[in-house]
Amino acid sequence: MPETTTPATELTSQYVAQVTGDLERNVKEQERITAEIASLQEQLAAVQHDHTVLVNVQQALGATQAPAQPEAEAESAAVPSPRQKSGAARGEKKARKSTAAPKKAAAKKPVAKPADAAKAAQPTLVELIRRHLAGLEEPRSAAEISAALGQAHPERQFADKVVRITLEGLVAKSQAERTKQGRSVFYTAPKSATAPEAEAQPAEAAS
Repeated sequence: MPETTTPATELTSQYVAQVTGDLERNVKEQERITAEIASLQEQLAAVQHDHTVLVNVQQALGATQAPAQPEAEAESAAVPSPRQKSGAARGEKKARKSTAAPKKAAAKKPVAKPADAAKAAQPTLVELIRRHLAGLEEPRSAAEISAALGQAHPERQFADKVVRITLEGLVAKSQAERTKQGRSVFYTAPKSATAPEAEAQPAEAAS
């Protein structure tokens, strides 16, 4: 009896050691995968943030969402394609669409014109920032300028990063001045700029 129990005990010990080792490797693998998931989530959040910033920059630069209209046109052009019926049904559909198409076109034009007029009437971000700087008595940071613009124009969105990029562009063109206080950066209108020059510059930019 002792001879049979001894091998069984050794085999059990081997299984216990193997299972313990497998458990340790499993736990480490879980930790590794969890860390990778966290890293990927951070990368996704960063990419989503960059996408939002790029959209705001595009809007700040006055770029319109041109792909929207071609997609609508592509859809309207693709609608007649499924017609594969013969005879009177085809003729009836053509007659209906020929009478309905002018109405849709007539309905879209008045909507598009007020939208374009509203966009044209809105001042660009550059103009808003220059006007705001001209009215400042003390330098302000990009975040303060962004917050002030947001209060003055609640219907529009002003991202701090977009406002800072626009301010740096004005500094590069000598249309704004930048000062540093420690790690903070502040902006103000150029001291050499006069009121007539400030009014003439938006007109030149628009031309």
